[in-house]
Amino acid sequence: MIQLEGITKSFGSLQVLKGIDLTINKGEVVSIVGPSGAGKTTLLQIMGTLDKPDAGRIVLNGVEVNRLKDKGLAAFRNKEIGFVFQFHQLLPEFTAEENVMIPLLIQGVSGKSARREAEEMLSFLGLGERALHKPAQLSGGEKQRVAVARALINHPSVVLADEPSGSLDTQNKEELHRLFFELRDKLGQTFVIVTHDEALASQTDRTIHLVDGKISGESANPFR
Repeated sequence: MIQLEGITKSFGSLQVLKGIDLTINKGEVVSIVGPSGAGKTTLLQIMGTLDKPDAGRIVLNGVEVNRLKDKGLAAFRNKEIGFVFQFHQLLPEFTAEENVMIPLLIQGVSGKSARREAEEMLSFLGLGERALHKPAQLSGGEKQRVAVARALINHPSVVLADEPSGSLDTQNKEELHRLFFELRDKLGQTFVIVTHDEALASQTDRTIHLVDGKISGESANPFR
């Protein structure tokens, strides 16, 4: 599903990633943990094609993405990868429904079809009655569910989440964690989650430990 080979990345004289080899299988929920500055977010951004490695190879769903040109890469990213960020990154002037429609519109789907699919996705996530509300009218948990709906709307092969529960209270955090596993079980998506949340990491199928730009080890959760 996802294969990283020899990934390195430096910013100036600081080497952030120092030869990452990692394979993630289809349908896995994998967490990446480590101290601040370990390179977790950089690794996730490279995995999601938002940044380019200095060296190494990235294969996602059978495609060697670092061989794609800019236009092809953007199209591939929009179709195959969904993103969930810590602070949801919703556009405040648009309704929940309109925020979810955006990836479909970028892909060239008609406005009518995009609206219908957005309505269905929001209903699936329990937000059907909130579809016409703007972000300022939604709770923190609702905003993050809208962000998840937007990440899922193109039915991507993989969803990448960067500290997705970091801004949520305990109840909403627990609900979001359950949602990821329900979505994996129902839709078959692969999830890669960067987190400092030990409770979330302990629930995932596998936890990758990153220290000083290197994978120091991994652990499997026997209860998953």
